[in-house]
Amino acid sequence: MEEREGEVRWDGLCSRDAATRAAVLDTIGQAVLRRSETIAPVAAVPPTRAADGLLVPAARDGLSEVLARLLMLSKRCPFPDVREKSEAILGGVQELGIRIPRPLGHGPSRFIPEKETIQVGNEDAMMHTLFADSFATLGRLDNVTLVMVFHPQYLESFLKTQHYLLQMDGPLPLHYRHYIGIMAAARHQCSYLVNLHVNDFLHVGGDPKWLNGLENAPQKLQNLGELNKMLAHRPWLITKEHIEQLLKTEENSWSLAELIHAVVLLTHYHSLASFTFGCGISPEIDCEGGHTFRPPSVSNYCICDITNGYHGVDEIHASPTGSIPVKSVCEVEALMEKMKQLQECRDEEEASQEEMATRFEREKRESMFVCSSEDEESAPTRDVSRHFEDTSYGYKDFSRHGMHVPTFRVQDYSWEDHGYSLVNRLYPDVGQLLDEKFHIAYNLTYNTMAMHKDVDTSMLRRAIWNYIHCMFGIRYDDYDYGEINQLLDRSFKVYIKTVVCTPEKTTKRMYDSFWRQFEHSEKVHVNLLLVEARMQAELLYALRAITRYMT
Repeated sequence: MEEREGEVRWDGLCSRDAATRAAVLDTIGQAVLRRSETIAPVAAVPPTRAADGLLVPAARDGLSEVLARLLMLSKRCPFPDVREKSEAILGGVQELGIRIPRPLGHGPSRFIPEKETIQVGNEDAMMHTLFADSFATLGRLDNVTLVMVFHPQYLESFLKTQHYLLQMDGPLPLHYRHYIGIMAAARHQCSYLVNLHVNDFLHVGGDPKWLNGLENAPQKLQNLGELNKMLAHRPWLITKEHIEQLLKTEENSWSLAELIHAVVLLTHYHSLASFTFGCGISPEIDCEGGHTFRPPSVSNYCICDITNGYHGVDEIHASPTGSIPVKSVCEVEALMEKMKQLQECRDEEEASQEEMATRFEREKRESMFVCSSEDEESAPTRDVSRHFEDTSYGYKDFSRHGMHVPTFRVQDYSWEDHGYSLVNRLYPDVGQLLDEKFHIAYNLTYNTMAMHKDVDTSMLRRAIWNYIHCMFGIRYDDYDYGEINQLLDRSFKVYIKTVVCTPEKTTKRMYDSFWRQFEHSEKVHVNLLLVEARMQAELLYALRAITRYMT
């Protein structure tokens, strides 16, 4: 093994065989200690100081990146032997007088107290299998997985779908898949996902020059930029002409199968960016912002942490289920009472088709005026914005500037009757995987609402799903949109619209302000509905345009 970070072979750590993992760890340990010994004398003499006045003795010869990776493995690997050996290697480096990294932040989410998430090493047998599968395929157990595991059935479907899209046989080469993931995540300035896929892109042999900006990527990928931005922000504008442009550009043209693969990847990562921001996913331990080489202060965090937004655990996290105000308890009761009343009204009378259409148009119009008091334009950071063009292009409501978009009627084009078969025909098995994921998210229930058990939550789940589709102009003829205003209060609508349309503007205050008395697992469940409803809405517009091109 070469003693350079880029050439250290970590792959064997993903093996299910303990002996293979032990051999790889021994090799890594020897290489790290050899490299550390060459640096140790520097740390022993009167210390040199970096520009910021703080010691950085490990930042030589790529050692700091290796140590950060070992820190991640010591905290996040599902295999106990890897966690223990990684910690031991770090201890050996520290004994040589070299500063080792420590994690920043507290757990996989900035919104959810670490003690309320599943701790690696304390998971049950089913979750351990999921963790091991995730680690074996990705080479990491990422923070998205550690939050999604509140809902193991969904996580299993999600990981299976993502693995197929990124790593199994398909129309697009591996490095294109990761680059498209970067393009999609960058539309929402999601540096968390961009960083993960930059590493994956390089790992599968992607050209580093492409990472300097979209203009350095092949023309074929540059041509995808327009579809990427419309799908992310205004999918209702996509027409068959946009599809034709991509399929008929001679030497840089896309095949139909390649385009379907690209569209599924774009929609997957747009919606995953929504989940990342909606659940306050923290940077990975081994990525920028996930660790520091600075020493902790007496109170466990130093002034540099505070300026970066890291505070004490108690200050950051106030559990919504800790001490529940009386008003919040009443909110649960009131919501359950509304659900009961709506069910009784359904049984007694049914609104006419004209009235149903009017209620949809009213809800669609009202959704345009739902915005947060914190809704400010934020310029994307350069390191993310270089992966896409036209940084000023963002979400716009239908009626802005006099623009009118016809209602998309699900009765005319639906996922079940049209989209599913088109995807499955051009990219076999993916339609089935997506369909399973949509159904699990939509039907997932534990029949609970906060502290109440044996509750039928189907009406509430349908209201959330249909409200998201309503924001995209998508209408179900058989749904009474008057129910949405009864079931979703303003703070909840603000959260939904922000996470779905402008996820980068989501704040902890928004997360805390809706459903204050509900469990964190229930708020994560809401995010799964947002992810899948958004992905399906984007797919419907893109697939309808492809269908129109083909007919």
